[in-house]
Amino acid sequence: MATFRLKSPDIPVNLPEGLSEEKLLAFSPFNNWLKTLTHSLSLQHTNTAHPFHPDPYALRSVTIQSFDLFGGGQQQQQRLGFLKLVAEVSNGAGSQLPGSVFLRGPSVAMLVMLIPDDSVGSGGRGDGYEEDRYVVLTVQPRIPAASLAFVELPAGMVDDDGEFAGTAAREIREELGLEIPVAELRCLSDMAATDEKEEGRGGSSSGSGGGGGGDDDEGLPAAMYPSAGGCDEHIPIYMHERRVPREQLKEWTGKLTGLRDHGEMITLKLVKMKDLWREGARDAKCLAALALWEGLRRQGKL
Repeated sequence: MATFRLKSPDIPVNLPEGLSEEKLLAFSPFNNWLKTLTHSLSLQHTNTAHPFHPDPYALRSVTIQSFDLFGGGQQQQQRLGFLKLVAEVSNGAGSQLPGSVFLRGPSVAMLVMLIPDDSVGSGGRGDGYEEDRYVVLTVQPRIPAASLAFVELPAGMVDDDGEFAGTAAREIREELGLEIPVAELRCLSDMAATDEKEEGRGGSSSGSGGGGGGDDDEGLPAAMYPSAGGCDEHIPIYMHERRVPREQLKEWTGKLTGLRDHGEMITLKLVKMKDLWREGARDAKCLAALALWEGLRRQGKL
């Protein structure tokens, strides 16, 4: 195992065989995690009301235990995909914080809602009766969840061309003919964070941990963390609403039931919005999207 020292913070990093310092430092999830953690730790010193101010914690070392490379070709051409590490974080009294971390970086989730084009909402708002509102889900194998048919909200990324991309996006395009440009997206996570600031509930006034230790102070992304106890993954949740001909929606509803043909890896499933809490009950993205959408609707933001 090789060791090198970071410049900031000045700590040792232990590397397993096959992982170079250059490849690690080119891995943006590691850099983002380290930068955010360093900032969060600094708040203990600058904020006298911080619960850890009397005996602040510090990052003492990082040990990379294992890693996965993505892409074909020679190892030198492959990129770092997943990283498992242990961070030693302790204070002067020797108390340690749990520091087992799986780094993989962010992704995005998409709440795609389809409404008949002739539907009119209550009060003439034109936003579609809830009975008429459908949500697109994906069904695909998720081996980490020990499932070959996991039902979830479409996940992926926003690519360099400004479009929702990835396997789920490709399936939506192929099955429904829907391209989803960024200009037609609304980020529910950002809207909720903005609303929190406007209401004066963010930052040091009532942050977690009391006395200014809240997430706004720490600079965490406006996103959902599905497993903050062990993983850095955070997922901004976007919404896309599309009006389609009623007959077309009826055809899709009968066709997209989540059942796959032989050998098919991923398929789509259309469910009514009012049933989303049940259909997507195992998916954190789905439940978070539903909570954000309903909360923003109650606030009149949607």
